Amino acid sequence: MSLRIVVTVKYVPDATGDRHFAEDLTVDRDDVDGLLSELDEYAVEQALQIKEAADDDAEITVLTVGPEDAKDALRKALSMGADKAVHVEDDDLHGTDALGTSLVLAKALEHVGYDLVVSGMASTDGGMGVVPAMLAERLGVPQVTLLSEVKVEGGKVTGRRDGDAASEQLEASLPAVVSVTDQSGEARYPSFKGIMAAKKKPVASLDLSDLGLEAEEVGLEGAWTKVDEAAERPARTAGTVVKDEGEGGKQLAEFLAGQKFI
Repeated sequence: MSLRIVVTVKYVPDATGDRHFAEDLTVDRDDVDGLLSELDEYAVEQALQIKEAADDDAEITVLTVGPEDAKDALRKALSMGADKAVHVEDDDLHGTDALGTSLVLAKALEHVGYDLVVSGMASTDGGMGVVPAMLAERLGVPQVTLLSEVKVEGGKVTGRRDGDAASEQLEASLPAVVSVTDQSGEARYPSFKGIMAAKKKPVASLDLSDLGLEAEEVGLEGAWTKVDEAAERPARTAGTVVKDEGEGGKQLAEFLAGQKFI
């Protein structure tokens, strides 16, 4: 039986755009372009490498939870080489937090089936980095997170986690959940052939009823965390210019001392 790899991906606002909150203090996704989270591209890449190492005896499904436009993120992953996609879309998902997202993903994974779940280290909008661990807990499977190298062999997933002082070699029996860092290897660019092929690859749609979930379990109503208030970051000031007329070093030192940097 082929190895069933599922990559969880997220459609996020473009970090180069003008991002802000909507009136309900959720991320406003209507006024800014969205794309596949860059950190999730590394997860797709590692899944593709695992498939290639298995002599293509593996199938890669990309899974996302999000609005209609989230299909763009799925198409990007499909154009990179994933085989099929699953999109969980429901109006009641608006405002879902990390806990709710892990619940929806867990139900979707149980629905589609999996041997290995691969995630990015965090999303580039929320940046919490906790969903892979929550997902593993809900599924009742091992988690091996923050890997810079990952391999699958003999019914086990192995990988290297690099820390500030040491590197750890880790392993877990399948099924398992792993997350990979942005040091795991540059993600490939979709080829023209891949982009054209992606248009014909299947994208299944699921809603809350398909997953046996109620609206109260997700969205803003079911969220365990929320934003209480937000304020725009102050505009940058012109700064302080130190003119060096012989005592520039002294003036700079006085400025740094005044700011308590030294």
